[in-house]
Amino acid sequence: MSDPAAALDARILAAIAAYALDDDAFLALAVDLFAYQIANNRPYAAFARSLGFDADRLPQSLEEIPAAPAAAFKEQRLATFPPQQCVLWFQTSGTTQGTGGRHEFDSPALYEAALLASFDRMMLADGQRLRYLLLVPDPRHHPHSSLGFMMDVVAEWRGDGEHGWYVSDDALALEPFLDDVQRACSEDRPVCLATTAFALVALLDALASASSTLSLPRGSRIMETGGFKGRSRIVQRDDLYREAAHRLGVPISMIVAEYGMTELSSQYYDALESRSVTEPRVKRAPPWLRSLVVDDQGRPVPDGIVGSIRHIDLANRGSVIAVDTEDLGAAVAGGLVLLGREPGAELRGCSLDAETLLRRRG
Repeated sequence: MSDPAAALDARILAAIAAYALDDDAFLALAVDLFAYQIANNRPYAAFARSLGFDADRLPQSLEEIPAAPAAAFKEQRLATFPPQQCVLWFQTSGTTQGTGGRHEFDSPALYEAALLASFDRMMLADGQRLRYLLLVPDPRHHPHSSLGFMMDVVAEWRGDGEHGWYVSDDALALEPFLDDVQRACSEDRPVCLATTAFALVALLDALASASSTLSLPRGSRIMETGGFKGRSRIVQRDDLYREAAHRLGVPISMIVAEYGMTELSSQYYDALESRSVTEPRVKRAPPWLRSLVVDDQGRPVPDGIVGSIRHIDLANRGSVIAVDTEDLGAAVAGGLVLLGREPGAELRGCSLDAETLLRRRG
């Protein structure tokens, strides 16, 4: 790793460890990171020049930082280091033709530090040492799934020494899952069920077909990550959470939605104070991640107004600092409310469906 990269990483890691970064410090670090990236990431530098920014004219505000469309990861290699220095990469969502992109890393340090710091505060605020039951891609079979990697790290560093994976090629391994739930119950061991929305629906359908309910140990919780990409059946989140609370014996306040993207290195979670309801929930970012809601010209819109979401992620040191998405939302006091996808946008995981947004707009 080059000295400029190491120096930036040290500053970003310090912010992550402190879990604090005021507006001025965030902007100063963001501008330095942008300058580093346009010096080392040719496609991003060309994009920035097309918008009038270069080493002699740096952004003066977060709003000015050029944001690469998420789809650009499918078109270009967006990295600040040579290909031979890549030690980890995640597959971005494919198009209708099945072509995905890569988000590459020359070190896992920032990604791991960011995910653990947020998970500790947003999922483990009570300090519980949980057993992880994982209905997400198993990294042994899907080594380039960012979600699988994330939960593997969490289970290793925050688990009780035992965890299980129960989804393979879209098939739910129900009996092993039920066996492990029964064992956790017999040991009175609280669990964290980390699951995509689609896998959670499959589990709840299986339990409903058997007219069965579970009662997960007290202190258990569910982390739901979205993910109805390419599915014909989509369940509204409020219905999903009520059924999960009924079938799994977990209070709705202990069912938490995580929002992330393969193109980012950090995650949002439901704010603690918004978890008593199913919708709408406010998503909160960690201090080194900021969001802007922008109009179709890329201009920020006032709080409460629906627009496209732009993420500014300081943990994206090795790629691009700012990413434009096709997710719709609104900035509110304390965070971000997600509303769905732009009409006609390509379906992808970790988002609500467009029909939901259209119904809400109607």
